[in-house]
Amino acid sequence: MRGDIPDMSAHAQSGARFAVHVTPRANRDGLIWGDPIRIRVTALPADGRATEAARKVLATALGVAPTRLRLRRGATSREKLFQLDD
Repeated sequence: MRGDIPDMSAHAQSGARFAVHVTPRANRDGLIWGDPIRIRVTALPADGRATEAARKVLATALGVAPTRLRLRRGATSREKLFQLDD
């Protein structure tokens, strides 16, 4: 795994939901496991860029393709809910 992104592949089960708090404009991408999962991204919070960056960081941690993570709630909020699809 990259720098501040831990291996969470044990949690990559189909249908699993992940509550996420996204912090845009960070110095570097990173993830802290907890409830909610805290994700830092360097992307700006405009045009869905921070959401897409958070999806990629979470997918990297889970060891899955970003396209398998569906945003269920929070498109314009820092509080998001992702679901892992088949």
